[in-house]
This record gives sequence, C-alpha cells and structure tokens, in this order.
Amino acid sequence: MLREALLGAQADFDTSWVIREKSGNTLRRRISEALFTVGDGGIGTRGSVEEADEDAAPAVLVAGVYTGVGPEQHLLDCPRWTGLAIDPTVAADERVLDLRAGVLYRRESTGDFQSLRFACADRSGVFVLRATAASGRVEPGEPLRTGADATRPSGGPHAERQSLRTAFADGGAVVATAAQWTVDGEAQRQLDRIAVYTVERPGDHADQRAARILADASAQGVDRLLDAHKAAWSDRWSAVGIDLPDDPEVELAVRFALFQLWCNANTHGESAVGARGVSGPGYRGHVFWDSDVFVLPAMVSIDPDAAAAMVAYRMNRLPAARNRARAGNARGARFPWESAADGTDVTPTSGYLGGVPVPILTGPLEEHITADVAWAADYYAEWTGQPEFVATTARDLLTDTAAYWAYRCRLDPAGRAHLDRVIGPDEYHEVVDDNAFTNVMARWNLRRAALLEPRDATEASAFSAWQRLADRIVDQRQPDGRYEQFTGYFDLESLVAADVATPPVAADVLLGQARVAGSQLIKQPDVLMLHHLVPDEVAPGSLIPNLDYYAPRTTHGSSLSPAIMATLLARAGRPDDALEMLRTALRLDLDDRTGTTASGLHMATLGGVWQAMLAGFAGVRVRAGVLRVRPVLPAGWHRLGLAFRCLGSRVRLDISVDGVQIRSDGTIVVAVEDMAPVELVGAAWFATGKQEAP
Repeated sequence: MLREALLGAQADFDTSWVIREKSGNTLRRRISEALFTVGDGGIGTRGSVEEADEDAAPAVLVAGVYTGVGPEQHLLDCPRWTGLAIDPTVAADERVLDLRAGVLYRRESTGDFQSLRFACADRSGVFVLRATAASGRVEPGEPLRTGADATRPSGGPHAERQSLRTAFADGGAVVATAAQWTVDGEAQRQLDRIAVYTVERPGDHADQRAARILADASAQGVDRLLDAHKAAWSDRWSAVGIDLPDDPEVELAVRFALFQLWCNANTHGESAVGARGVSGPGYRGHVFWDSDVFVLPAMVSIDPDAAAAMVAYRMNRLPAARNRARAGNARGARFPWESAADGTDVTPTSGYLGGVPVPILTGPLEEHITADVAWAADYYAEWTGQPEFVATTARDLLTDTAAYWAYRCRLDPAGRAHLDRVIGPDEYHEVVDDNAFTNVMARWNLRRAALLEPRDATEASAFSAWQRLADRIVDQRQPDGRYEQFTGYFDLESLVAADVATPPVAADVLLGQARVAGSQLIKQPDVLMLHHLVPDEVAPGSLIPNLDYYAPRTTHGSSLSPAIMATLLARAGRPDDALEMLRTALRLDLDDRTGTTASGLHMATLGGVWQAMLAGFAGVRVRAGVLRVRPVLPAGWHRLGLAFRCLGSRVRLDISVDGVQIRSDGTIVVAVEDMAPVELVGAAWFATGKQEAP
C-alpha cells in the first residue's frame, strides 16, 4: 500500500517538465548533486542520494551565512537532513526532477527503494523526505548529521526529534530541527522526515522559532505539505514561464533555469546570491557582479521582492564600501570584486591557471563592480515602476558610487577624463587604461546620480560637476562606430577565436596567459556589455559594427558569456545565430560543459538565459514606465509564450511570426516595435509586420 502510493506520485510524468537521470559514474553523480538541488528562501539542499558515499558531496547551504575570515570565508556547511542507511545499498536507480511540482523523485531500477524530497515553496526553510522500501532494509539513523557522522539506527513506529546548532561568522547560528516517523506495513517500511532550518542572529531565539515551525509542519503531515507545495509551484508557473512547442529542448532547459533561480535566489529581506547560489561550494559562495548584472535582471521579472533583497544586500554593505574608498584615499563608496558576510573585499590574491600559480588582480583592479551595483538598483526601480526607489531608498547608493568615480577620474592637459590601470569584464587583459566598459559605466553612474534632486546648494554644485566630468570621460568610440576595448587594443595580434579552437574555450589555459594578453582574443563580452546594460549610453546604430568585430574574437571562456551574446544577437536581428548561442548556454550545466558544475550551478548563466528570452527574443525593455516589446523569432519557432512580472503586474506575451498578444492582470502602458505607447487593460493584439513566416 505504501509503495503503491509513492509510485502513484511518480506516474505519468510530462516529459516537457522533467529532468531525468539514471545512475552513472561517480563524476556524473557529483554533477547531479548540483542539478538536483532543491531549495527555497535562500536555503538549498544538494541532490546527493540518501546513502551518499565517500565520493559524494552532500551539503545544506544558506545564502549569506559564512564562516571563516578573509578570502577563505565560505558558506557554512549546515547539518544535513537527507541521510539514510540502506542495506543492501542501491546499485542502480533513476532520479526525476519534476520542475512543475518542485519534487525530486528517486526509484531503484531493480529493487524496491523509492524516495521523494522537496523544499516547501510555501514554507521557507521546511524540507520534506519520504522513503519506502522492504521492511528492515532502511534504517533512518539520525535525522540530522554533521560532517562524517555515523548512522545510528533508531527504527520503530515512533517519532524522533533532534535539534542541532551550527555557529557562523557573524556571531549567529543556523538552527536545524528535524522530526521523523517510521511506519511499518506488512512488508514495507515508510519513513517520513521533516527538517526545519532557521537563521539566528544575536538577540534572536531561533530555537523556539524552529520548534514552532516544525510542530506546525509535523501536524500537517507529508501528504498535506506536498499538496500545498505543489499548489505553490502551480501558482509560480502561472505567473512566470515559457511555452515553446516548436522547440521542446529549449523549453525544458529554460524551465530548468527558472526552477533553479527560484530554488537558489528567492530570498526576501536581504539576499547574498553567490556565483553558484546554494547549489554548491564553488567560489566559496562569494558575491560577484554576477548577482547584480546577470541574476537580478532575471529575478526582478520572476520575484520582484527577491530582486529587492539583492539590492538590500548591497545597500546594507554601503558602509563597508565607503570604508574601502577611504582606505584608498578616495571619496564615496567602492564595492569589492568579491563580497561575503560584511561587504569587505574577500577576493583571493593568488590562484592557479592551468596548474600554474598566478596573481589574482581582480580585487584591486576590476572596479566596474561599483557602477554595476548602482546600475542594478536603478534597473530594479525601472522594471518595477518605482522611480521613487532611487530617489529615496537607494539614493545614497547612487550618489556615493558616483562620488567615487568623480575622485577616481584623472584629467589630462586637454581636459579629458581617464580611468587608468583597470580590468574590464574581459579578464584576459589586465592592467589596461580607459577600458571602454569601465569608463562608460562610470559615466552612466555619474549622469544617473546627477539626475537626482539635490538636497542643498553643495550637492547641486557636485551634481553639476559630475555632469561636466561625465561629458569628458574617454569612451573609446571610433569614427566607424566601433569602441576600442581599451587603449592599445587595436594594436594587439589580430587573433579570432576560430584560430584557436571552437568556442567555448579557455584560451588562456590553451595558449598561455602571456600569448592571450598580447592578442585580441577576449574572454567574454566587454564592449558589447555596454550595449546590453546601457544601450542609451552608446552611439545609436553601434551594436552591429561592434558585434561584427568582437563576436569572432570572443572565446566564451566564461560561463557568463554565451547567454548575453545570444541576447545581443537577437537584438541585432539575427535570431538564428542567437538560438545557436542560447543552446550553448542552456547546456552549460546540464551537460557540464565547463567541467565545474559539480561545485554548483552557474547562477549567471541561469539568469542570462532568462534575459535572452525576455530582452533578446521577445525584445522586452522597460523605460519611463513603458513596457516596450520588439520580438524576433528564429526560423523554427512559430510561437513563443512568455509570462513574467513587470511594472507591478503579471504579464504574458504570446508571440507569433505576425504579431504579439499582450495580456496583463493590471493596467500597464505598452509599446510594440515603433508604435506609440498605449494603455493596456486586459489583453490586446499587435501586428508586428517585421518578421516573415519561415
């Protein structure tokens, strides 16, 4: 009876909603641990099997909860809740991640063991496991374990509770509390386990809070928790999602990206989204520009409150950024390249490239992060239709970052402003002068801050000076519309990526750091990132000449690269090329194309994929309270449906080769292609006339 109930939950999976994997070698199992992460509210559980062996890397990670100091600061390894003793062990299995239901299922191929697990979508921090097998085969052991805890059989038809506390760097603790029950049938045993994770700060009483949450969840029981969880996921997918019947592979992979963005980055209040989220220990959980530029623009269309929490993380660390600027004898605020608990710089100073020790210079030199943080706050305000946000809540963030650039710029005798000795997004070239991306982002930062209403005469004078300085910044624009990536770039060896290998390729590993630095090969979009982030700050019509020049030179040696390139190709009216690049991004983790997925999913790629769908193929952009749409479809796509949140409403686009239907559950202003903006209530059809049927 118990076994049939669990099998029933797994029956009739819709293949357009599931990621399946049969047991394979150890490496593939490690990759699956990241792919099958389940989480909510910034707490994630890697998809390790219940009887994880010494080769496994199980973990429960909490966003923003670190231990250690300096560059060694890393996400705290919390007590684990999924361990079971299974005898005999499972020799072969199939696991199915049901994206629509938010449930990870496991079924033994030739035996009777089965399990399901999920992170409650309607109860952040509550995790559920159910397992069934022949009586006597599964012993639950401790419901919570740390490190290499041995399994302690407990068994019996009774409830067992346990609570563990793990301290972290900020002087608080993660409190994990779990309860489990075993029910023995005639020939089977069913185990139900519920775990609760809460974060305790000084003065908090997380133990009591966790106990209350556990008691309530336990009273509901697994079946009712599962029903409520599925209902929550159903509501999520009704508000945000994709329908692409002509390309089921892309449709499924985009759904996977959305699922893992929800699992890894939907924290409210304050959210520190590391480069690998809470799906693994990669980059120690440090926060990079990935969070501000790649993940936040996706999350604001998925869960605006989660995007607000990402901005809050930066704003709460503005004092640390001010201290860093002062430490460098500068004014304003300078954000660190790698951030963790308190916002101080935790960038390592050395590392390895192809097994060779090298200095890491991004900490002192990759300064564009300061403007990126300001941009993210402004983007959040624009997308959500809250212009007052930057005028009030995020005001100091914009003005302090602008003040940093005002101090940082050097004026030459002709009055032109320069930024010397920086690293741009293309990290193949270090210590360059007047990197176009850094300079133009600094210019944007100065201009955007200067648009605020000054508080007094002193600030009015500063704003006026910032406007004048912004106009003087060297932006590297050439007469033919190209932007030179940095001073002297055009004089380097004119290598293109195809001369080296088929991208994506880590050219610096293949050719050596010195050879690549002396060439025009670039790691990822640099100049082109300006056309993605601040298209109004670059010359009209300059996207295509820069795309034609820099795309062949881009090796896509960074996971951040393919999705953004897909977005730009679509915006340039090259949807078939964009689709090819999108496929590369979509398979990056699913096929472990970087060889690093085992240490966690690439959050920037997941966010970039959703940006490619919205900003690229749908051509969505929000400006001055208007939702602008300029769709372009590849030859094989006859219809594309996208649902997302924007301007305080739930919006759905149904795009075809001859037009787009826009639906909204609230009143919004929309503009399709070059049409005049109109107020939309409900739904309306707009003929585009810009695409020909394939």
